[in-house]
Amino acid sequence: MHDETEEATAGNGAGTRAPSPRPAGRTANLLGATALAVTDLALTDASRAAGVSASGAAALVALSAAPGLSVTELGRRVGLSQSAAARMVDSLEAGGLLERRPGPGRWVAVHLTATGTRTAEGLLAARSAPLTELVAVLDEKEREELDGLLAKLLTRLYADVGSADLLCRLCDRKACVRGAVCPVGEAERCAGRAERDESEGPEGR
Repeated sequence: MHDETEEATAGNGAGTRAPSPRPAGRTANLLGATALAVTDLALTDASRAAGVSASGAAALVALSAAPGLSVTELGRRVGLSQSAAARMVDSLEAGGLLERRPGPGRWVAVHLTATGTRTAEGLLAARSAPLTELVAVLDEKEREELDGLLAKLLTRLYADVGSADLLCRLCDRKACVRGAVCPVGEAERCAGRAERDESEGPEGR
């Protein structure tokens, strides 16, 4: 009688079995645990130290990259409704972190104050420090591999979120594009090109 065990091990050396595929559920669970811990490190502690909410922290960082947004647009970039964004702006304005300025027509532009600018810079530094310390356990090759994997995951996440501004609302954008291309920005550009091609149809290509 043919021995199936021998056949299974023949191509892998005597008595050696091929490793079983790692369950995707375990990888997902590890990612979830890491994501929660990283959120605590990068956002919760930083926003608490700055004395603002998580949305407030994101708003300050967003305005540091794009001054003069409207309240509605600022809310869109941090994931808030117009009414919730207005309340957030009221709170940050009362804290001396930002100010409303007249814009074209009835439009009101939101800008950081000098204190708000310093707070936004402090938030990015407070976010970066523990994350930099965390990835320091990886060597250069491992960091390059992780960069590629994170870029792939962020590209996939963009397909769900559909907004680079929202997905990257607390990003240090200068660090992201230093000698590289932002994967989320690239995903958004690709999506925009695909939409234009679809709207133009075969005749417009």
